[in-house]
Amino acid sequence: MSQTYYLTTPLTEEVTRTLKAGDIVYLNGVIYTARDAAHKRLVDLIEAGEDLPFDLKGSVVYFVGPTPPKPGDPIGSAGPTTSYRMDTYSPTLLKNGSMGMIGKGKRDQGVKDACIKYGGIYFGATGGAGALLGKKITSAEVIAYPELGPEAIRKITVENFPVTVINDSFGNDLYQMGREQYEVK
Repeated sequence: MSQTYYLTTPLTEEVTRTLKAGDIVYLNGVIYTARDAAHKRLVDLIEAGEDLPFDLKGSVVYFVGPTPPKPGDPIGSAGPTTSYRMDTYSPTLLKNGSMGMIGKGKRDQGVKDACIKYGGIYFGATGGAGALLGKKITSAEVIAYPELGPEAIRKITVENFPVTVINDSFGNDLYQMGREQYEVK
């Protein structure tokens, strides 16, 4: 049976190891946005031993390319992008201290294995609900790679940002669990 949690970033392994696939989480605090081009740059910096534009320890990275904000708003529509494009990079970020990722869609076995090994969590956000998700973001600031436009890395502050645990640190996958309920045995 799933549970509901209200968590504040940065996340700790002690906290992430309590979460199970299917749990509902309302995130609060700072998270970072990054898509594939930004992920490649982050992994290149890690491999070169250089400093990153933000501290990975306990971080949650949201796979999003938000739309421009309306006047007076911190951000526009901010719905998740398909996560598999980050599968090559996510294990490296988890190994180096990140504790969570937010996106939509399935992840490959390498990401699931990294979640188990490092205590990471893959959260799903509701695709198609970008306008509503954007309202849960109270501030947004580009902190790296402004030339990437919507795919620049942003430091965003969220209040009760709704996500669901898809892949937990025990190897569970909500998408597989859902299918298994309806498969003919």
